[in-house]
Amino acid sequence: MVTKIQKWGNSLGLRIPKALAKEAGVEEGAEVRITFEGDRLVVQPIQSFRYRLRDLLSEVREDNLHGEIPTGDPIGREGW
Repeated sequence: MVTKIQKWGNSLGLRIPKALAKEAGVEEGAEVRITFEGDRLVVQPIQSFRYRLRDLLSEVREDNLHGEIPTGDPIGREGW
């Protein structure tokens, strides 16, 4: 696939055709790492992590569960 480098403000921009972006698994706003390897410009998607509560809670076990943490005396009108 051939595309052009275009001026974008004081920088240069690379347009990624929709089909190639889909194949690479990137979308608008995705972070990428740009490196220069030999005579090649390499653009790699950075995998972002999306945490799900269900996945996080699945890691809680009896052996890594902590007890209460003291936070000091009540201030104001807290009712305990």
